[in-house]
Amino acid sequence: MSQLNTLDQCYKVTDALLGELQQNDYSEAAVFAVRLAVEEALNNAVRHGNAMDPCKTVEFTYEVTRECVDIKVRDEGPGFDYRHVPDPTLSENLDKPTGRGVMLMRAYMDTVEYNEKGNELHMIKLNK
Repeated sequence: MSQLNTLDQCYKVTDALLGELQQNDYSEAAVFAVRLAVEEALNNAVRHGNAMDPCKTVEFTYEVTRECVDIKVRDEGPGFDYRHVPDPTLSENLDKPTGRGVMLMRAYMDTVEYNEKGNELHMIKLNK
C-alpha cells in the first residue's frame, strides 16, 4: 500500500503500476485504460477528496496478475454521492472543464465501485 499526499507521488506509483502491467503482457490498450483511470482516480482523491491538504493521505493499493489488475483508492475526504454525478455529455455540461473522470473510469475499466460514503474506489481491469 502506498500513502500519497501529492500529485507527484501519484505519478510515481502510477508509473510503477504500468510497469507491472507491461511485465504481465497487458495490451497497449489495457495499459492506456488503466493509466487513464488511475490518474483520474488519484487526481480526484488528492484534489477533491482531500482538497489538496498535505496533511491528508490517499491510500493506493493494487495487485497485478496475468488475469487482471485490482486497484483501490481511498481518500480522507467526506466522500461524494457517486450515484448523482452530472452527465458530462449533456449540453449544459459540455463546456465545463471538469466532470468527466467518473465517466472515463467507467468506460475504460471492467469494474468501478464506490463504498457507501463515496471516498473509496475499487476498480478492476481484465487482461483480455
